[in-house]
Amino acid sequence: MIDELLAYQETDGRLRAVEQKIAATDERKKYVTARKFLEKAPEKLDALDARAEELKHMFARLQKKSEELAETVKDYETLGEMIGQQGGEIGFYKKNATQIADALRGLKAEIARLRQSVEEAAKEYAAAKKQTIAMQRQYKEYREKYTAVKEAHAGEIAGLESELKKLGENVPKETLVKYTAKRKEKIFPVVCEVKGNRCPQCGMELSIAEQSRLEGGSFIECDSCRRILFKRKQ
Repeated sequence: MIDELLAYQETDGRLRAVEQKIAATDERKKYVTARKFLEKAPEKLDALDARAEELKHMFARLQKKSEELAETVKDYETLGEMIGQQGGEIGFYKKNATQIADALRGLKAEIARLRQSVEEAAKEYAAAKKQTIAMQRQYKEYREKYTAVKEAHAGEIAGLESELKKLGENVPKETLVKYTAKRKEKIFPVVCEVKGNRCPQCGMELSIAEQSRLEGGSFIECDSCRRILFKRKQ
């Protein structure tokens, strides 16, 4: 049974090599990059939209408050004529006017900072939108190119998959299920022959009990790399 399983793995290794060759192409890399970007783009643009709307409301609120304070300051400018020459009262109102003027200056500085934030948000949104459009073009272009690459290898892949199917008929179903599960975890080679007392792939030292099971013809799983290990009887 081990020879059948190794034959299956050898063909599977050839299929894996083709898959890796396709995965390493520039066409696939650029296609995947564009696809991943576009998957997240709507969320990012929505967040930028929400931020812009928030800044817009903040700006309008501060602008209104600034205008109200400016009108109040104007009222204080003619206060002296309204109340006559009563020094004490004039001093009191002038102090209030000074405080309001200070508040107005602070508010204008806050508005200036907010205006800068609005401009920066607008630039960020424009850049994100521009990049999204570029990625849409890249996605369309490289989806077609990546499809062409896959089609160019389709015959080879189909042949190897057909060969695997035939070889799999000679491997116990339970063993094949376990092998396939590990293959999906990107473990390869899945099955390895032990010739000493260590895993031939990761170098993990095997316990005496594990070595005994191997000597008895059983399969074991490496505790470190999780590969299936076996040992041929001498």
